[in-house]
Amino acid sequence: MQKFTLHKGLVAPMDRENVDTDAIIPKQFLKSIKRTGFGPNLFDEWRYLDQPGKPGMPESKRKPNPDFVLNQPRYKGASILLARQNFGCGSSREHAPWALQQYGFRAIIAPSYADIFHNNCYKNGLLPIVLPAAAVDKLFDAVAVFPGYELTVDLQRQVVVQPQGEELPFEVEPFRKYCLLGGLDDIGLTLRHKDKIRAFEAERLATKPWLAHVMSS
Repeated sequence: MQKFTLHKGLVAPMDRENVDTDAIIPKQFLKSIKRTGFGPNLFDEWRYLDQPGKPGMPESKRKPNPDFVLNQPRYKGASILLARQNFGCGSSREHAPWALQQYGFRAIIAPSYADIFHNNCYKNGLLPIVLPAAAVDKLFDAVAVFPGYELTVDLQRQVVVQPQGEELPFEVEPFRKYCLLGGLDDIGLTLRHKDKIRAFEAERLATKPWLAHVMSS
């Protein structure tokens, strides 16, 4: 998992409440058995006019919706998504944070998130920042007024830094912060103890050698 420490990026506004996971990545794209390749289908039903989108359709042959925010030139290359309350509601599909991250987003800022989506973001290196609704409103206003509006997210200090230097503090659980700073997903956390795991396996085989045959069969 990619580490998250300090990130500065262009902000794209998703000015809709209750954006559910089927809007983030529609159900037909969940058929893939891979964990990659979902970026082109992020917000597929809103992003493209040729619907329904299907897995494997080349992005170059799709018909973009010019009115959708991510298709507007001023937001090209955005890596911070500004959203409204209850972002990520609906089904618990882990493909939603995969699609957001593979599109290029590193952080989301919203007043609230659906619980499972919130947890899935952390497990995949995507930082879901919670700020008060009033602060989010002001950020939406700033993004609308200033093309190229960027924010800096400092996870170590737990602040969002605005262009003029004003800082917006946010909370994050210490364990989740530790995992993001170290780039540790569940597998990474387990592999921290690989030497102990190998030692245990070696000792077990030494005392119960018949297990070697059982394990290899």
